[in-house]
Amino acid sequence: MNDTPKANRIHIAIFGYRNAGKSTLINALTGQNLAIVNEKSGTTTDPVSKAMEILPLGPCLVTDTAGLDDDEGELGAQRVAKSLDVLSTTDVAIWVGAEIDPKFSSVCAARKIKVLQYQRGDSVEDLKRRIAALDIVESTRPLVADLVEKGDLAVCVCPIDSSAPKGRLILPQQQIIREILDFGATAIVCREKELAETLSRIPRPKLVITDSQAFRVVRDIVPENLPLTSFSILFARAKGDLAEFRRGAQKIAALRDGDRILVSEGCTHHRQCEDIGTVKLPKWLESKTGRKLEFEFTSGGSFPADLSKYALVVHCGGCTLTRRQVMERVNRCKAAGVPIVNYGLAIAFCNNVEVGFPAS
Repeated sequence: MNDTPKANRIHIAIFGYRNAGKSTLINALTGQNLAIVNEKSGTTTDPVSKAMEILPLGPCLVTDTAGLDDDEGELGAQRVAKSLDVLSTTDVAIWVGAEIDPKFSSVCAARKIKVLQYQRGDSVEDLKRRIAALDIVESTRPLVADLVEKGDLAVCVCPIDSSAPKGRLILPQQQIIREILDFGATAIVCREKELAETLSRIPRPKLVITDSQAFRVVRDIVPENLPLTSFSILFARAKGDLAEFRRGAQKIAALRDGDRILVSEGCTHHRQCEDIGTVKLPKWLESKTGRKLEFEFTSGGSFPADLSKYALVVHCGGCTLTRRQVMERVNRCKAAGVPIVNYGLAIAFCNNVEVGFPAS
């Protein structure tokens, strides 16, 4: 349970007005003094999260939020906005109080978020049972398990360059390799430099999965009849809308001089000289289109409210995000009429690589 990534947990968020007992509830749910409890209104100013397990539901992420009536002045409005931003990752919203705010209820209904009501004095154990009884299937889409069978070989190409973290693999590679092993298949891991030799020494593998940055090199090595895809593309179909991302990739060819591109990553990390999002992708896009483009960058939970100024959104694989969060961003782009593409599909398109597109 402790090792389950946040993106694979059920997200439960606690909402209500000031002094409704939200912080008291999260402390009771987690069994820890996670949030400060005080009679003074507005004690909680920022969302506070705790990873835990609610049986039989399983691993969860529980988040406390500021009171939704704490909207006095600019600072108060910012607090409320940050609380409502939590809804982008929320699977279950718990409203603490006698009556659920009708506007909040409408927002949750529009986003298909399940809402439970809790009042001071209600049984916390009963609330846990009510949460566990909900039908939540948010994190059940496979990454690769439906593409391999027991005994299959899957070759995973993991470049080790200046952008690779020291002493470990990146999270998408870890998760996919683990899923291959969980379902009785064999993961053979190599760098792109050893790929040709690796393929010559093993029986025919079921597929080759590469880091998107090595697409061009790997394409020239992998036989045409051997399925080739990328870690990012596998995340695209598990976390997002693969068909929508494919349509977005085709829009790259129509970009014009001066078009503004949003490059958005779900995680935050130290930017390096050859960073894929801020350095490599812009170069590939301009090289492919022959256009001079404008770029903006976001990371973590940040995603612009107004998308109308962008000609294209290029989004990461979403390994640290829930499917709900990725799909909310996809749907916002669709509503704004802005095409969106996943890193892996964008890189494949820019490098003229034909890749396998598993059914979404």
